[in-house]
Amino acid sequence: MEVVQQIINSINGITSYFLVFSLITVGLYLTFRSNFVQIRMFPEMFRAVTEKKKKGEVSAFQAFCISAASRVGAANMSGVAIAITQGGPGAIFWMWVIAIIGMATGFIESMLAQVYKERRNGQFRGGPAYYIEKALGKRWLGVVFALLIAVTFGFIFNSLQANTITVAMDEAFGLNRLTVGIVIALAVGVIIFGGIRSISIFSGIVVPIMAVAYIGVVFFVVVSNYQQIPHLFALIIGSAFGLKEATVGIFAGLLVGAQRGLFSNEAGMGSVPNAAATADVSHPVKQGLVQSLGVFFDTVIICSATAFVILLTNIYQTAGEGVDGVALTQASLSELVGGWAVPFIAIAIFFFSFTSIVGNYYYGETNLAFMKEGTIWLQVYRLLVVGMVVFGSLAAIELVWSLADVFMAFTTVVNLIAILLISGISFAVISDYQSQRQQGKNPVFKSKNIPGLKNASTWDDK
Repeated sequence: MEVVQQIINSINGITSYFLVFSLITVGLYLTFRSNFVQIRMFPEMFRAVTEKKKKGEVSAFQAFCISAASRVGAANMSGVAIAITQGGPGAIFWMWVIAIIGMATGFIESMLAQVYKERRNGQFRGGPAYYIEKALGKRWLGVVFALLIAVTFGFIFNSLQANTITVAMDEAFGLNRLTVGIVIALAVGVIIFGGIRSISIFSGIVVPIMAVAYIGVVFFVVVSNYQQIPHLFALIIGSAFGLKEATVGIFAGLLVGAQRGLFSNEAGMGSVPNAAATADVSHPVKQGLVQSLGVFFDTVIICSATAFVILLTNIYQTAGEGVDGVALTQASLSELVGGWAVPFIAIAIFFFSFTSIVGNYYYGETNLAFMKEGTIWLQVYRLLVVGMVVFGSLAAIELVWSLADVFMAFTTVVNLIAILLISGISFAVISDYQSQRQQGKNPVFKSKNIPGLKNASTWDDK
């Protein structure tokens, strides 16, 4: 197993550079070409997330919750802790930078998923595989991307989420990790065999509750230590550019912050567009706005809350071996509020990561349907997903995180290249939305109004 770990680490050492370079350059390009859409239209995002749906369709808010179910998970508690231990407090600053830039990328990819979505079996489907085929005419590349997403999210990321749950439960209650993994696998099986509507309903109920509970506790901790807030910001920003990080590596903090930030908010990875495509909206820009807000919510709000809790103590500097990931978050919060924090974090991470497993599965299912329709393939995929949950519950934390980093780099780079090639259509769609808003209209999209747009058949009759 050590040999496998070394091989994965070597690959990760190469792909991480391509990942960071791609995220920053593409994100900045989209930010400038869209006239800073993530800042200029930030208030509009809150209006878009509350848009009503037709009966029987997935609403903008439910699509937001499906994506949040995948986003909000291990990265917010375990990933942030790993970022701090590996890259120092300055890694959090780079998480913020990647998130702000990534809001533009997340906007564009989700909007494109809406433009090129299609209806299958009474439900909307879409995502990068679909817009790669329809806009670029390269089905083979769409199949490659679909396979990457199905493996990355259904298998690799879900094994990581299961790993985080079992570690947290072992730390809090001393529960056997294999037993917990089997219970999780059975529960996941019950839900994923119920289909997308059961996923959206489940996520729409659980995600808001768990997010509010976790943020509420952390907000209480931060407010109780309000006098330390200026110090926390100074520590994070100073560590990102300070002399200490210059010697051990500002770039190391940037790499770790970018990787953990991407795993957290998924902006540009090509996963969230699969959820964005399911929503019933009158204009693709609306779902782009909703998912851009999701990036902000996940990283700037939830990840920052976890980082503040960890940095309010010195445990991250003195913790011994084994106090890493979610265990560090548990230990830090416990020192601030008492021993009850350990089981609280375990329960919170259970819901965060469990809904992430459900959301990740849906991304895999959507892309499996793109590659090949068929009940048999779907059932086999579901069984494999359940099996990987059990595997992840026992695997070493370093192995599952390294695998996640490698696979997400591949999916992200392929998706970012596609976005760049289709960016002309993206900016035309944004202009169409803005033009209608300026006329006081509730924007309604018609494919014929976008020069050069083809294969957007879902919108032909709008």
